[in-house]
Amino acid sequence: MSEIQLDGILVCHDAESADIVRRHLPAHVALTRGEPGCLAFDVDPSDDPFVWTVRERFSDDESFRAHQARVATSEWGRATSGIERRYEIRAVVD
Repeated sequence: MSEIQLDGILVCHDAESADIVRRHLPAHVALTRGEPGCLAFDVDPSDDPFVWTVRERFSDDESFRAHQARVATSEWGRATSGIERRYEIRAVVD
């Protein structure tokens, strides 16, 4: 079985979008870290006030897909739907 890892950035194009991320991020992080199969979940500000680095690790594809499905219908998903995401997703085999 392979872990799933996502690495990338979340890119806001204006101060309003960045404020949306800051307001909704704490709840999103807490909910995600509590999901079954979540091994790591970090979203951190970068030197650019409009860019956050994102790193996720899930125990398997099923838990990662469940996370993606939950996020799509969550408050975070709705509030940040217009914000650009540049992600790379890969399987990590031990």
